[in-house]
Amino acid sequence: MLTVQMNDTAAALLNAWTGLAPTRTPQGLTAGLRDLTVNGITLHGDAVVLTDTARHLRDTGPGGFIDLTAWECGVNCFHLEDFVPVTVEVLDDGEPVIAEADQGLLLAQGLALALHICHLGRSVDPALRIRCIVSASTTNGTFRFHRIRAGRQQHHPDLDRYTLEKMIVIDTGSPSS
Repeated sequence: MLTVQMNDTAAALLNAWTGLAPTRTPQGLTAGLRDLTVNGITLHGDAVVLTDTARHLRDTGPGGFIDLTAWECGVNCFHLEDFVPVTVEVLDDGEPVIAEADQGLLLAQGLALALHICHLGRSVDPALRIRCIVSASTTNGTFRFHRIRAGRQQHHPDLDRYTLEKMIVIDTGSPSS
């Protein structure tokens, strides 16, 4: 099962009410995102990580994190604007500013990446249940992912509570399992 949830601001920006055409970005994933995932994902202990990240890890969390899910989110988190060509203006006080149209591009690329990572997780045997969390705001876009574990969640279930961020959560696997 594939589940895609968006808060209202993300759905409006991506025109999701008329379909999910933004998941098929005209050029596909940017070169930076393709390079990031070219070697796929792997298990590092009981944690799922990008294969290239696993090569640099010394241990499997959670270390200073509350649990393994939080550790995964920390290891598997990055700023989309580092990999997607958008304009980031910088105010005099140093605050970055990303225009709404570029936030839409970050969300579309993040959603396409999430679907790709979820597909990678479903391609192994046994299939991995993965959750990807994509957000964009006026200051940045973030992407993170983790294995789905009972009772563990790295976001608020009511995505509309995120009033400053456009949020998308993509899950693979049955929500009841």
